Amino acid sequence: MTRARSDRRRPGSRGVLAGLLLAVTAPLFATEEPEYRVVESDGPIEIRAYASMVVAETVVEGSQERAGSRAFRTLFNYIDGDNIAQREIAMTAPVTQQRAPEKIAMTAPVTQQRKDGGWAVRFVLPASYTLETAPEPTDPAVRIREIPAHRVAAIRYSGTWSAERYGEHLKALQDWLATRGLETAGEPVWARYDAPYVPWFLRRNEILVGLSP
Repeated sequence: MTRARSDRRRPGSRGVLAGLLLAVTAPLFATEEPEYRVVESDGPIEIRAYASMVVAETVVEGSQERAGSRAFRTLFNYIDGDNIAQREIAMTAPVTQQRAPEKIAMTAPVTQQRKDGGWAVRFVLPASYTLETAPEPTDPAVRIREIPAHRVAAIRYSGTWSAERYGEHLKALQDWLATRGLETAGEPVWARYDAPYVPWFLRRNEILVGLSP
């Protein structure tokens, strides 16, 4: 294994700017992520074992690059209170029972996967929610479902959210899997961890491909 060479040069203006941006943006995006265990690691590629997770999902049509933005508002409205919380709320004199909106913490990443001629875009709900306790959506376009525990091969990259960069890294991941004789299952999942206003060189993007049991 080749050890990376230490570079002791003074950071230039670009390095200082990147450092400042990272310092400013990092606390804003310290969001909860789905639980997983790394089984194997090879540079930007990992084999991961994910625990089961509950997601809010909506299916939209359109191009790969536009689907995420089209679905985002629908899903964000759900976690921002556009839901029916199935719980009892006790009040004083008198005691009443009502269905109330519930806000849900934002998690990362937002995932996107080809489905039924469109794109299934998903928010992963915090681990404290189960299929039974997740608030019921008021929008029929939002579906709550559980994804069982599963294994994936993941490749991580930074940069823009273009279909071209997605295709390049998907091919790299598929080539890596082919050399190891690993069989895949289902459509690839595109995972984006950052908000659109995060500079492209600070973004964390991933492609996840399911592995056969």
